Amino acid sequence: MSTAFDAPTTAIDDITGDYTLDVSHSRLGFVARHAMVTKVRGQFGAFTGTATINEATPADSKVDLSIDVTSVETGSADRDGHLKSGDFFDTETYPSITFVSTDVKRDGSDWSVTGDLTIKDVTKPVTIEFEQTGSAQDPFGNVRVGFEGETTINRKDWGLTWNAALETGGVLVSEKIKLEFDISAIKSA
Repeated sequence: MSTAFDAPTTAIDDITGDYTLDVSHSRLGFVARHAMVTKVRGQFGAFTGTATINEATPADSKVDLSIDVTSVETGSADRDGHLKSGDFFDTETYPSITFVSTDVKRDGSDWSVTGDLTIKDVTKPVTIEFEQTGSAQDPFGNVRVGFEGETTINRKDWGLTWNAALETGGVLVSEKIKLEFDISAIKSA
């Protein structure tokens, strides 16, 4: 746990319950290597998600996530347009990326969520390791829980194969992509 921020709080000892992702306080991001020398970061600005958390029986927990792929943002309008095109996500045909959990495990504050990730018309299992980062009661009376997680995938497994060779060897865009999740979820009343 990084000490760069204030220590997390604990408002509830047992976070069991139903939650909705708070999009305005969450980030679904990705990192790719560009030209073999630097990292390019991006994120999806629009998504919806729900979670059922069961601390005592983690396998009864469930996560559902739907991402609006047209909301991809990388800081470059040209690059965003390329990502939305048929070379990559083909958002006209496949406007959503979905993740539906199939298994959840817990070890203290560490959670492992395995599920089916669907990009375009390909569905494959992925496991995302999450660290529970605290709980809080916000000034509006909402109970919140936080999680940070990441996993690395090979984009070619989902048919995202576009690339360009470099004269110096290597490729323009890495095949391995790191997915990053900073999640704030609000407990249902």
